[in-house]
Amino acid sequence: MRVTGGQVKGYVLKVPRSGLVRPTTNVVRQALFSILEGMANDWSQVLDLYAGSGALGIEALSRGAGWVDFVEREPRCCVVIKENLLKTGFSNKAHVYCCSVMKALTFLTNKYDIIFMDAPYSDQPSVSLLRQLATSSIINADSLVAVSHSYRLPLSDGYDGLRLIREQRYGDTCISIYRKEEKS
Repeated sequence: MRVTGGQVKGYVLKVPRSGLVRPTTNVVRQALFSILEGMANDWSQVLDLYAGSGALGIEALSRGAGWVDFVEREPRCCVVIKENLLKTGFSNKAHVYCCSVMKALTFLTNKYDIIFMDAPYSDQPSVSLLRQLATSSIINADSLVAVSHSYRLPLSDGYDGLRLIREQRYGDTCISIYRKEEKS
């Protein structure tokens, strides 16, 4: 798996062995970032949930993100993310939280500009997590939430103030991008 754009374009990232992760393909990652570059107002703070190898967050750093928090519950994956951050030179622009996403949401306090949610297809808590994110203090009116999911498990047009603004399918993978609605 390679970084598809930015400062460390072409770097090969390590992926945990076994079935621990389902890495987002280079084609889907490149398409996702092309979409986000036209929509995101700010890349200062990024959150990579279900980080796996860290590919999405590292791609964001390569393309100019200021800081990325990675959340991954599998210790072997956390080690791989840290190795990938060292290899790409981004260790000083990131933190890896080795815990569940639900636990991380109880202590994270940054306001994130972009949130990646790429849960394993077999562990798809997207609906409850999207509702929790919509009402949390880590998201604001300009935040974008990019959810990777199986096209066989479609998501709703909205979740407690998060509104679907773009959806794109790439084979079995669907990318749904949400933005927080401003309260009137």
